[in-house]
Amino acid sequence: MSEKLIFDLSSAGRRGYSLPDLDVPLKDIGTLLPQEALRQKEPELPEVSEVEVVRHFIRLSILNHHVDKGIYPLGSCTMKYNPKINEDLARLPGFSQLHPYQPEKSVQGALKLMYELGQYLKEIGGMDEITLQPAAGAQGELTGMLLTRAYHEKLGRPRSKVVIPDSAHGTNPASVIIAGYTTLQVKSNDKGLVDLDELKKVMTEEVAALMLTNPNTLGLFESQILEIEKIVHDAGALLYLDGANLNALLGVAKPGDMGFDMVHFNLHKTFSTPHGGGGPGSGPVGVKKHLADFLPVPTVATRGEDQYFLDYKRPDSIGKVQGFYGNFGVMVKAYAFIRSCGAKGLREISENAIINANYLMESLKEYYDLQYPGPCQHEFVLSGTRQKEKGAKTLDIAKRLLDYGLHAPTVYFPLIVSEALMIEPTESESRESLDEFIEAMIEIDREITENPEMVRSAPHNTPVARLDEVKAAKDLNVRWKREA
Repeated sequence: MSEKLIFDLSSAGRRGYSLPDLDVPLKDIGTLLPQEALRQKEPELPEVSEVEVVRHFIRLSILNHHVDKGIYPLGSCTMKYNPKINEDLARLPGFSQLHPYQPEKSVQGALKLMYELGQYLKEIGGMDEITLQPAAGAQGELTGMLLTRAYHEKLGRPRSKVVIPDSAHGTNPASVIIAGYTTLQVKSNDKGLVDLDELKKVMTEEVAALMLTNPNTLGLFESQILEIEKIVHDAGALLYLDGANLNALLGVAKPGDMGFDMVHFNLHKTFSTPHGGGGPGSGPVGVKKHLADFLPVPTVATRGEDQYFLDYKRPDSIGKVQGFYGNFGVMVKAYAFIRSCGAKGLREISENAIINANYLMESLKEYYDLQYPGPCQHEFVLSGTRQKEKGAKTLDIAKRLLDYGLHAPTVYFPLIVSEALMIEPTESESRESLDEFIEAMIEIDREITENPEMVRSAPHNTPVARLDEVKAAKDLNVRWKREA
């Protein structure tokens, strides 16, 4: 059975469920529902028993790689272990069965949780006000850019450009353009940091903001952040922090103290909740006071100590960025994570993430090129140029790691590093799991030297061989159909 797909196990008439008898006469269905909504034939689904379904999905969970199975060192994606108690709490009926149209008096517990979560995030980020509405980091970025536009328009000086570093996340320019701005790129210097001279050249009166990630996507802390802040603010622009790499700052440094006007938090990366497979996510945006009036409505506010409500009184608001109030289940998990860790635990998260990343970097830099030496923060970027010269590219290395039962790092990003391998171990990994990854990377380098074809043709022992990724993207087929 282990080698058969669930569709191959289908047997006519087999069922894994028992439904009550239909309580609507068949003759009435056609009048109650429009004809176009009625099926003309049975759905093409496999006919299997419950035990076959359970075994199928358990087998898939073993075949697939996930953070509960092994290290998942995706640079800039922070795929850390997610405590299962957080999942249990998010599924409590009082949370999971709420409806957004319920009266406020019937959801006081949920509103209190949202309010307190916002207070924690403001403290962590050094911000004055916050919105929990954005449903992802990228939507948080877009919200930040819309706030930027509203701020400048209120001052009567609309601007047209936003500056981003050449190492920026790919969503940054997309958020800028969707918000109606054009992008200006600022180069990194030979240390991998923002080049101050280049920044001064592009900071004109047409620049509305600088979008910056700190630590940046090379895993390096922008040590001249105060100089950057002065250059930006002297030009009348705003300073926006992409919070994707906040896992390096918890309890160590606050973006607000660095001069950032706003920051988005990735609850689904920094504060629990798995985010593989496209979701779910949550991207709250914290702002300083001068941007508070423009926040999306509603925000969660309090009257006294024990009454919470949705506040719509923001005349200069950019409006809603989400249908309702944000991804509440993700908020519950983030709240539980922060409360479980406490201030001391949050700082330990960042300290351990930084130690783990530097341990990996120091262990591998002899075997792979390191264009921008550390010390790094929570992540670092190696280059596979040496291995490419020997006959195997970075993509081949990533595929070969699958044969070792390990997930690959982020590859070919950031673009300023040729054959990039972007590695973020997070705080979750033990010394033993880090050593396993190190040994695999060193062994793959040896394999490339001795037999590059074996690496080029990897993976060899996974359930599926190397895919044609271009065809998979252009000719997506995820639907099973019964063979004629």
